[in-house]
Amino acid sequence: MQRKFKGRPPRLPRGFQQVETPLYFITCNTAYREKILNNQVVLNAFSEYATKNINTGRTIGKFVTMPEYIHFFAAISENDQLKTFVRLLKQFISVSVKKVAGHFIKWQPGFFDHLIRSSESYSEKWNYVRDNPVRAKLVDCADDWPWQGEIVCICRN
Repeated sequence: MQRKFKGRPPRLPRGFQQVETPLYFITCNTAYREKILNNQVVLNAFSEYATKNINTGRTIGKFVTMPEYIHFFAAISENDQLKTFVRLLKQFISVSVKKVAGHFIKWQPGFFDHLIRSSESYSEKWNYVRDNPVRAKLVDCADDWPWQGEIVCICRN
C-alpha cells in the first residue's frame, strides 16, 4: 500500500527576511519516518556536504541527526534558495549512503524551516533540539548522543 503525503510545508515568500544572511532552523524527515539516519555513513555524508558549502554562502551550524529526521541550523545568503540547498543536501546524503551502504534513503517531500530572528530564539531552539535524543529515550544525557555536532559557529547576536 503506497501512502501519499498531504503536501509540502509552505515556504516563506522571497525577500521576507530582513537580514543579509538569514539563519534558519531546518528539519528534514525520511519518507514514512523510516529510522535509518542515526549512523556514521549519514553523519559523514552530512558533514561532507556541509564542509563543501562553507565558502559558498551556505553554512550549516549545529545539528542533531535522529533515526528518522535531521535538525540543523543553516545560514543561507540572500542570493541562494533554501529549497535548492536542502534538496541538494538530501540528494548528496542519499547518493553517499547508496555508494557506501547499498541502500537509498527516501525523503519526505519538502522540509520544515523556521527563520531565526534572535540569539534567544537560536539558543531556545538548540536546547530543545539537543535534548531530542533524551526525550526519545535513546540516551540518558544529550552529550552522549554521537550523531550531533557543529560544522561552523553561526550564532546570532
